[in-house]
Amino acid sequence: MHRILVGLDASPRAQGVLDAALDLAKRTGSKLILVRAVGIPIEIPAEAYALPPASLEGLLREQAQKYIDLEEKKVPEELRGGAKVAVGTPWQAICDLAKAENVDLIMVGSHGYQGLDRLIGTTAAKIVNHADRSVLVVRDAQRLTS
Repeated sequence: MHRILVGLDASPRAQGVLDAALDLAKRTGSKLILVRAVGIPIEIPAEAYALPPASLEGLLREQAQKYIDLEEKKVPEELRGGAKVAVGTPWQAICDLAKAENVDLIMVGSHGYQGLDRLIGTTAAKIVNHADRSVLVVRDAQRLTS
């Protein structure tokens, strides 16, 4: 294994995903490619409608880039494979980027809703079902112990 794509969503669980990815990368000598995929939210403030579409996307991209840049600083230099931002449906953006970057593994966090979604989360479930490579879903450690 040489390259791992790590999907981070800026949720409280994202740190656990990054920690698990760092552990795996250290053990396998893999490089981590961090990605923050952001979708245009369904409910956005009224002021956002006054922005041209390119400005709204630019704002989302800028905020995501700040986040992913901070997360990349947590990765030792020798394990860094890059930090990327994608705007679009998160599961699709992650699958597309995994293919474009030719990664060996995708790592994402779980959330927990209903059915398969209850087990691993909506975005994670779609990645598992649509990715053309292996996916490792990181469960919430706190939830597993309670």
